[in-house]
Amino acid sequence: MSDPVLPTPEQLQRRLQELLRTTFAAPGNSPENPPTPTEPADKVPAAIQDFHLTPREVKAHLDRFVIRQDEAKKVLGIAVCDHYNNARVMASREAGAPPLEYAKQNVLIAGPTGVGKTYLVKHVADLVGVPFVKADATKFSETGYVGGDVDDLVRELVQKADGNLALAQYGIIYIDEIDKIATSREVTGRDVSGRGVQTTLLKLMEETDVALRGGNDLQSQVQAALEFQKRGKVNRESINTRHILFIVSGAFDKLTDVVSRRLKKTGIGFGADPAAATTLPAELLRLAGTSDFVDYGLEPEFIGRLPVRVVCESLAEGDLFEILKQSEGSLIRQYERAFAAYGIEAVFSDEALRHIASLAVRENTGARGLMTTCEGLLREFKYRLPGSPVRTLEVTPAVLENPDAAIERLLQAGAEDARQAQSLVITQFAERFGEQHGYRFRFSPEALEAILAKSLEKNISARDLCEGLFKDYQFGLGLIHRNSGQTDFVIPAEAVESPDRVLSQWVVASHRTQDEHDENS
Repeated sequence: MSDPVLPTPEQLQRRLQELLRTTFAAPGNSPENPPTPTEPADKVPAAIQDFHLTPREVKAHLDRFVIRQDEAKKVLGIAVCDHYNNARVMASREAGAPPLEYAKQNVLIAGPTGVGKTYLVKHVADLVGVPFVKADATKFSETGYVGGDVDDLVRELVQKADGNLALAQYGIIYIDEIDKIATSREVTGRDVSGRGVQTTLLKLMEETDVALRGGNDLQSQVQAALEFQKRGKVNRESINTRHILFIVSGAFDKLTDVVSRRLKKTGIGFGADPAAATTLPAELLRLAGTSDFVDYGLEPEFIGRLPVRVVCESLAEGDLFEILKQSEGSLIRQYERAFAAYGIEAVFSDEALRHIASLAVRENTGARGLMTTCEGLLREFKYRLPGSPVRTLEVTPAVLENPDAAIERLLQAGAEDARQAQSLVITQFAERFGEQHGYRFRFSPEALEAILAKSLEKNISARDLCEGLFKDYQFGLGLIHRNSGQTDFVIPAEAVESPDRVLSQWVVASHRTQDEHDENS
């Protein structure tokens, strides 16, 4: 047997380079050609140049998605508007002008799980038009130790901005479970996952430059080595954190004990009645001051970088019902879409929503309990109804309490039952449309029959059909209302066949009414 032929040093180098390329190169980029920013860092993005929101507008937007938490919405609205108004003013100053003094309003949100903290921050970022990154504080360690590097949060903003450095520098970083990195004053030695992370975060929350390539990231190191080999230099671009807004949150379960002890010692309680406050954890959280957070285990310098603080309230059964019924991001819309994917129209009565809320509140996980409860209640329906002749599922408390019997009944139900349920869908559509736009909106009996027939003919759900037919009616009815003051609209059968023609006729008639009124004035 002959000895194996060993590769030459040149062959080994080529094979190693090929291995590194195929193993570490990100999709769409090669190590020799790392991704370049799509916009230079010094260019001010349009989202910042055009920012002119008011705190009330921010709150109104958040009201669409999050139930209650009015104080948190106000606080976020003010902090966000102050932050991005300052960024806009700074961006408009001429080159060489002295910098303006501004203390960044990073935010701390305290409150139990499942009350909408993440949802609030996400929708703020969506409204402003900046990238948003979320992470749990517990996954990080001090730079140089095993664990995540907090600088990676800033780099992730660049990814979320599709490489747009200019936009990433105005993003929002949200860190949850910040209370979990609080450390006891009795700890000796280096605490790399608690005090160390707080110390590392300090620089980011104030202002620093973060290299786009992490020093502990093997892929980045390989890319840098290959880039240096080919070009003789390494791209050292960085991102500045001056205009990145940091928002942190946590449950701070034990903080109430710290506040309670302080109140008992001082006997003052900032004007509050300590005896009453001790019975209300949320009230105790609102009384928490900087010294309480320090006693809890947050570094003075760290909590000092979070000057804006607000407490979110726990959610009661009625709040969970409102989330299901009113929120634009309601879980019920998700289930409606899930059933619709199988051609099944799911209709949830208010009583069913209250039943779900009453069970979910026992989970003691806020709005997150709604998913757990719904999955348990609707599992059999999602398993057995797809692929069956059933086209409508009317969800009531009785259906939820006895799913097996309800499913058997549905499978045996005739066309008339399905027809009645579809009629309910159409009626609910009209009611929702009217409530949303401030009119009384109804279908005539003939129109309702025409919608049912067309829905069957086209094999689409009645709700989807109505949304398609009358998608432009809110604008036309608004014009009619301005011309004639009319607020009660009954949709005739001909509008189902020719919705635009009927609406046009109504608008023309309202103009005549306005003209006649002007002539008689």
